[in-house]
Amino acid sequence: MQNLIKEKKYKELLEYIRDEEGEYIPLQFSEKSKNFNPKINITEIPKIEKQEKPIITIENWQESSTMEELNNAIKDCLRCKFGQTRNKFVFGVGNPKADILLVGEAPGADEDMKGEPFVGKAGQLLDKILAAINLDRNIVYIANVVKCRPPLNKTPDEDDYTPCLPYLKKQIELIKPKFILLLGAVALQALFGKTYKITHWRGKVINYGDIIAIPTYHPAYLLRTPSAKKEVWEDVQLLQKMYLEFKQEKKD
Repeated sequence: MQNLIKEKKYKELLEYIRDEEGEYIPLQFSEKSKNFNPKINITEIPKIEKQEKPIITIENWQESSTMEELNNAIKDCLRCKFGQTRNKFVFGVGNPKADILLVGEAPGADEDMKGEPFVGKAGQLLDKILAAINLDRNIVYIANVVKCRPPLNKTPDEDDYTPCLPYLKKQIELIKPKFILLLGAVALQALFGKTYKITHWRGKVINYGDIIAIPTYHPAYLLRTPSAKKEVWEDVQLLQKMYLEFKQEKKD
């Protein structure tokens, strides 16, 4: 029988009549069929096995289909040494279907306490930068390469971020952003390699698959080097220009 009848809709056995084509037709509809074999067959209702969705855990986190599933699966991760000393796992925040993804390097003390990226002084500066190009946290998505705070706010090196990098790549896969703003050298090198220097690549457009990536300086660097704000302003203006062009093309 080609079309299965849902078990919950029919609790009793139904009688079927086989037509000349060999198809089974429910008896109550048989009068509408001109050609049928009057032989009646009592057929059991096919039992439909309910497909249970597999539980997503740290063992199969790659199968996550939503950001919520991914977060729940990896939030207790202890793959690196930073997980042993963290207070809170810092997954990310914002619109899970954002067109723009911002990627920093790692949580600081404030982020470790709150469990949210960019909430300290660097985060406050980032909010001002976003506001200057008419964006906020509700529109974009913000994450870090490393999800747990390095002790003493150590800058993560390749050995530090390698265990965590697959999580960021899965976030990118789920969000499907059109643009990535890379905040600092760690974010740039994590996605493109150690040969990519932030001083050379900031303000330039790099293709990450079919995603446009724009590296710029990290807001924490701007707190130490205010003179670099001019370059970052140029970089985010480039992002704004390309984003507005994208939205216009989408509208047309």
